[in-house]
Amino acid sequence: SDAVAATYSTTHKLKTPEWRVVAVLAEDGALTPLAIGQRTRMDKVTVSRAAMSLIERGLLRRTPNAADQRSHLLSLSVSGQALYKEVAPEALAVEARIFDGFSLEERQTLCALLMRAQQAAAPKD
Repeated sequence: SDAVAATYSTTHKLKTPEWRVVAVLAEDGALTPLAIGQRTRMDKVTVSRAAMSLIERGLLRRTPNAADQRSHLLSLSVSGQALYKEVAPEALAVEARIFDGFSLEERQTLCALLMRAQQAAAPKD
């Protein structure tokens, strides 16, 4: 995580929560802050702070949510989309370099183990 974070924090002055918001919106389109929090596993306050910072920098837009007047939708601005297109390949290249020494079977095992740990850590209803 730190190696990938170095990709966007140094050159683009983004904090990890900010990058997570940008990445989720780039991949999923406009979302409510609640949906962003669920996808990123970040709490409301962290999502809100990251969003405000990104809005101030002109990387996000905030629009009313027609489906729920109590919330709003966040989406990437043109500048935010350009930032994602620039940073994502760099982050993926770092990730590829990190996992280059792993076989496909090892990567699959690691992914399965992490999914099990994530499920075990999830709150029980």
